[in-house]
This record gives sequence, structure tokens and C-alpha cells, in this order.
Amino acid sequence: MGGFQDSGLSVRQAHQGASRVRVTPRRRFDRDSREESEISELAPGATLSIGEERRARSEEPDALRTRFERDRDRILHSPAFRRLAGKTQVFIFPADHQRTRLTHALEVAQVATAIARACRLNVSLTEAIALGHDCGHGPGGHASEDAFSVFVEGFDHAVWGADVTSAPLNLCFETLDGIRNHSWSRPAPCTPEGQVVGLADRIAYCAHDLEDAASAGLVAYGDLPEVVVELCGSTRSSQLHSFVTDAVEVLQRTGLVGLSEPMGEALAQLRGFNHERIYLTDGSKRQARTVVTMLRALVEHFCDRPEELPVDAQLELDPLLGAVGWVDGMTDRYACRCALDVLGWDPDQLPKGYDVF
Repeated sequence: MGGFQDSGLSVRQAHQGASRVRVTPRRRFDRDSREESEISELAPGATLSIGEERRARSEEPDALRTRFERDRDRILHSPAFRRLAGKTQVFIFPADHQRTRLTHALEVAQVATAIARACRLNVSLTEAIALGHDCGHGPGGHASEDAFSVFVEGFDHAVWGADVTSAPLNLCFETLDGIRNHSWSRPAPCTPEGQVVGLADRIAYCAHDLEDAASAGLVAYGDLPEVVVELCGSTRSSQLHSFVTDAVEVLQRTGLVGLSEPMGEALAQLRGFNHERIYLTDGSKRQARTVVTMLRALVEHFCDRPEELPVDAQLELDPLLGAVGWVDGMTDRYACRCALDVLGWDPDQLPKGYDVF
């Protein structure tokens, strides 16, 4: 189909008869217009898009998009973001309805933007940070951090994601700061939007990891701590609603990003339950040990043979960082394939998932 030509105007449209739907043209709501509107619409203290684009490499501003909208789009279209579809959230090789790093990022973005929009923060900056916050994660979940820490002291997926994975995207300082510091063990992000993403990350994964584990028969909702059920319910939907509503009320009342003391305790209890019943089970620990062994072997292999790396992954001055970066970017399935084809592993040595590799 080549589209349809309107009889009176030089316009080709996708659908026949589409010209019956008309919009009255007004002044274009371009970057300048949106930046001006933020001054009156956003809360005092929210991050405005207007001003210098603090990027590592200078660029001309976009005519239509604010700098943070531009960052969001770059992350959304990046290979690193697409590869999150093949990276572990909790389960390696998840079943069809279980989360991956990609669906986790999308759910964090939903929670974070719900809070940001209600509190009149910069939604585009919030969404950019949320979508990019886990792009530095390696295959196999947090076990990859243990694997890479012997090569890069204190390897942190958040720092790596901001300083290495996102470097080709030339993102703004505020976006990178939010990605670098979204983990609670890191310094506080310098923007309220970055702090919202850090809170939304924990809210989202505590709720959806519980749901995935329950659907897999690993835990029962009836075993949840009493304070969790009383304050935010036992389902993902009720938990998200309760935490988001509380975060909005707290920010509007105090000007601070966080949860009330009771809801903060409920989130801590939920996270503790997940750690004990999901993340630290014998099966999870066996899986993590296998992932660590596999990833370290892959890094050592490519470090000794940098010529086997793609050209853009070869760092002449530091083949070790080149190898770490290459392995960190792998999906779970590709890392396992490399273990078979490059390391000569037996299939029985691979991490076990919910499908057959």
C-alpha cells in the first residue's frame, strides 16, 4: 500500500478518508515553547530543560525536543537498551510471562513517571533515567557484578552504565547522574527526578519479583510479612498503588523524595522477604556461582585474545576493560553460547533456566 492522496492538498495519508479528521493549526509546540511552559508548570526545585546542554561533546540543540526528551529517545533506540530483553531480572531464560531487564526498566519508568507527573517534576528526565538505569547490567543479573569485580575493583552496574555503556549516546549530565546514582548504595542523585527513579526502582522490583516468584511456585502470598499485607496488600497492583500514592503524598507534604515511615518499613520488609525467599535460596546461589565462573572465564579468554573482540570493543591501551565491556554487554543466551563455542563448555555446565537452552 502506498497511501492515499488527498484530492485538494498535496498530502499523502496512510488511510483512505483520513482527511475527514482535521486539526486546527496552532503555533508549533517546539523545544522553545515546551521549555518556556516548564517554568510555570513544574514545581519549584524540579529540573528545567532550559539552559546549557551539559554533554561531554557539544551539540546544537534539537529544534523540536528538549535535551531530556532527546536523551530519552537516544536510550530507547540504543543497542544496550534492546539487549536488556535478553538479560536476567531474577530468572535466567525466563518463562514467557516473567520479567527481563527490559520489562523491569519499563515498569520502573511507569512508576517513576507516575510520581513525577503528579508532583510536577520533569517527566522526560525521569523517564530517560528510568529507561537507562540498568543498561550497564551484565548477563546473569547481579552475579555479573561479582564476576567483574575481580577485574574492575568495585564494579557497579550503575557506574558502568553511566560512564561506559552510555558514553556513545553523549547524554546530559543530569541523566548520567541519575543513572550513575540510582542504586541506594550510591550517593544521592543531584536532581529530584533521579531520586524518584531510585525509589521507583526498588518499588518496582520488589513488587514484580514477588509476582514472578509466586507464579513460579517459589513463594506464597500468604507467607508475606503482616505489615506488608496490612499497608499495601499482597498483589503487585495494590503494592504499586500504595507505594506510589504514599511517595506522592510525602513529596507534596515535605518536599522530599521518599516514603512515610510505615510505608518505608513495609518496603524494607518486602525486600527482606524477597531476599530470603527468592534471591538467596540454594538454587539462586548455585545459579549465581555458575554465572560468575562463566563470565570470569569469558573475560579472561577475551583479555588474552583481544583480536577476537569486535573492532569497537578493542581498547588498545587496556584489553582487560575491552574484554569486560564486551562480556558485560552480552545477553544471557549469547554468553552461554560463547561458553559452549569459545570456552568449550559442556551444556550441562551452563546455568539452568526455565526453558531448554
